[in-house]
Amino acid sequence: MTGTGQTFGFDEVGRLPAPGDNVAIATRRLEAGTRVERGGSEFVIPHTVLEGHRFAVEEIPDGGELLSWGLPFGRALSGISPGDYACNEKILRVLRERFAALPNRREGEDPEGTSDQGGGRVPGGYKKNGLDLPDRPNFRDAELEPYVLDEENFRPGEQVPLHDEPRTFMGYRRGWGRGVGTRNYVVVLGVNSRLTGFVRALEWEMNGVSDAYENVSGIVCVAHTEGGEGRTPNNFDLLLRTLSGFMVNPNVGAVLAIDGGDEGAVANAALRRYAEENGYPLDDVPHEFMSLEGSFRADLERAKSRVMNWMEQVNALRRTEEPLSELKVGLQCGGSDAFSGVSANPLVGWVSREVVRNGGAANLAETDELIGAERYVLKNVKDAGTAKSFLGAVERFKERVGWHGHTAEDNPSGGNNFRGLYNISIKSIGAARKKDPDVRLDHVIEYAERMDGGGFYFMDSPGNDLESVAGQVASGANMIFFTTGNGSITNFPFVPTIKVVTTTGRYQLLSKDMDVNAGAYLDGTPMDGLGREMFERTIEAACGEKTVGERAGHAQVSIWRDWKQTGPEHLEELENAPEPDGEPLPVRNNVPDADFSFEAIATDRGPATDQVALVMPTSLCSGQIARRIANRLNGRGAGFAGDKVTRFVALPHTEGCGVSAGSAEAIYSRTVLGYLANPTVRLALLLEHGCEKTHNDYFENRLAERGLDPDRFGWASVQLDGGIESVVEKVESWFAENLKASGAIEYETAGPGALRLGLYAAGPLPDEAARSLAETTLAVVGAGGTVVVPQTAAVLGSEVYLDAVFGGRTVKNTLAYGQAFREPGFHVMEAPTDHWIETATGLGATGVELMLAHVAGRPLQAHRMIPLVQVSSDPETIRNHADDLDTLLDGDPDAWTEKTLRTVSEVASREYTPKLLAANNTDFQFTRGLLGVSM
Repeated sequence: MTGTGQTFGFDEVGRLPAPGDNVAIATRRLEAGTRVERGGSEFVIPHTVLEGHRFAVEEIPDGGELLSWGLPFGRALSGISPGDYACNEKILRVLRERFAALPNRREGEDPEGTSDQGGGRVPGGYKKNGLDLPDRPNFRDAELEPYVLDEENFRPGEQVPLHDEPRTFMGYRRGWGRGVGTRNYVVVLGVNSRLTGFVRALEWEMNGVSDAYENVSGIVCVAHTEGGEGRTPNNFDLLLRTLSGFMVNPNVGAVLAIDGGDEGAVANAALRRYAEENGYPLDDVPHEFMSLEGSFRADLERAKSRVMNWMEQVNALRRTEEPLSELKVGLQCGGSDAFSGVSANPLVGWVSREVVRNGGAANLAETDELIGAERYVLKNVKDAGTAKSFLGAVERFKERVGWHGHTAEDNPSGGNNFRGLYNISIKSIGAARKKDPDVRLDHVIEYAERMDGGGFYFMDSPGNDLESVAGQVASGANMIFFTTGNGSITNFPFVPTIKVVTTTGRYQLLSKDMDVNAGAYLDGTPMDGLGREMFERTIEAACGEKTVGERAGHAQVSIWRDWKQTGPEHLEELENAPEPDGEPLPVRNNVPDADFSFEAIATDRGPATDQVALVMPTSLCSGQIARRIANRLNGRGAGFAGDKVTRFVALPHTEGCGVSAGSAEAIYSRTVLGYLANPTVRLALLLEHGCEKTHNDYFENRLAERGLDPDRFGWASVQLDGGIESVVEKVESWFAENLKASGAIEYETAGPGALRLGLYAAGPLPDEAARSLAETTLAVVGAGGTVVVPQTAAVLGSEVYLDAVFGGRTVKNTLAYGQAFREPGFHVMEAPTDHWIETATGLGATGVELMLAHVAGRPLQAHRMIPLVQVSSDPETIRNHADDLDTLLDGDPDAWTEKTLRTVSEVASREYTPKLLAANNTDFQFTRGLLGVSM
């Protein structure tokens, strides 16, 4: 950090990515008044320039182009002088929001000013309003004009020559068509998102089993968000291609693919058929397709037995010396900053060039993060057809997001903006540097399409890191290079990730979570030396040396999420759809005589059914850390929580980053806020990753807008608090301090008027069951309580239920998805999809404290935080799934309401935990609505 009036040589404070650039990247924070000497002249920095942000080094006339890497990323709105802070409208808005959000509790951290900027922590002790920013922007974003291929003058490029004596590594040789593995995992694959709870529970119960087998890398589950709706998704072929690719990836020693036995389009039969018809070598990998049949516990034991049957066979395979031509590397970036294109991405480009020179393959992805860099990517390309395929993928991506009302400009996250990536053009220019300029683009493939041989590939995929990684793994990648500026901790379950961080300061902060410090290049180490060092580390990792992420045991999976629109026809209608008014619907007055009460917890918001401590991740990348923290704290038992909270809960999910703005962001924000304000939450801490769109500062502003005091909540950042180990300690300390300061739980007796109930029905709903649910509804609402029903619930399709509750009156939506109700009574919540877990996630944010569902068929996955009571009157469901149901509605139908309310009372009194919640068959997943799309 510089002080006002100090004078520095340009090399001390700035860097030009390429000769001829007219703006430089600040390598440290520059205060207003700082003087800079360059080329025999001197200029003054008139406004604060944060590290990673840009300042002019030459005069740029009104309308002139702002250049970085020799490519335009903006056009001047007025004359720009040397020293002027280059700022567009968005970056000024981001900085004002984030610094205005910084409360006193964060001031003074890192007094030496050595840490990097990011959400949730202030480097150098910056105060509120401590930035001296310009009043208005001085450039607008460069136009994203389609790149036009000059076919007449096109000249094929040349690939870098192969080494005469290629290197080797010790890997697991598979049979024909699969290649060589760098790892040897047993994989449990949930074919669709209805299996998430099951496969995670299976992985948990088999934790440590592989330790007894020297050559088995581990037993891991692959759970994802896709294929859980009743309809055939628009990403159907892509999804089956991805799952097939997972099964035959060379790092897989055996795989158990599991479906629920009663799913629709995305199930084992479709996956098997797709793999066989498209030539996936399933016969080369020990595998089985298993369908769930009975109780959760019985199916778990059956799946465990199948996995154990493979262990000796998988363990029998030994590493052998193999040519490096069998190495296939996926190239990724996440949490990028202004230095990504200067240090980390060129370093990865250097090493991937060596992989190609040894006959291996490198796979560049993230289509929208190359928009604006087409000229660079196509400087060296195999032929005109390959160039056309690349440009076609770019235009197709633009068209698809356009159907949802978005453009590529929506891509950069808040973390990207804050760390100097002003727009998609400047982000893309840096991202493209993962392709070394000497390397030729050889192949353009679809998402998850298998790589056939060596060379340099481009794979169509979204900018969402994990969704893109999943496609590369399915394409055959057995190693991932992941570059990051903020310090992304992303890893994949069965493919090792080498993480490369851009700056030495960030590497020092996150040394336990990063593998390679590309910041050494900025500090003066030659790129060739760093490249050779990382190349050797790559070979060591391919031979089995664990990466930092593997040692941390942290991994996630997210497949390219379904897009809802297939054209622009209904866009205007969806964008202008009116919001529900929030007013409860009137119900009939014939309230049944219900003998119902429960032992409530007294709170300042009225009686509640529970008081939990919530760890709320603000994005997918902090989700598994949140889960780890909650599990650890629950493991410490009552001695830690005392009589202050009943349990710790984490809500890991896949949103918060890599999704379009607009309605999807509004849905997500509204739903998160609903959980933070839920009456059952006594303590809550927001855990950011650090580079997402919806970081801690974002939510701090949203809390204030909603009238919730941000000081009531805890705040932590994986990246800015020093990595996984450090942030776990910080969060545990915060809860310990706040539990100590909290009073003991007090109890009171409450009736149905204190109940806040979510109501659902799945499958056919018999009239007797509908009548019982209607009586339950009237008992609660008639006493002054609340019932919220999602619009997709089968009760709203039952004439018996509607007549009993409403007397034939019209029912309409009263709440948006995830909208908290203001007034008690009967509410209907919008549900953009029929995906149960997405519906339940929105339902929990409305303020309900308990859910009740009638099921016909397989019982539903439970909610992670809100108890779900499952009842059934269907004889076949009772016969097959009695062990997973909480109440059996058999015998005299006149007694069903009493039986149901008795169970509800026991759960509300915390005397009984619903069976599938107790068994950890749980999930949590936000909807993106009808206009959300991966970016």
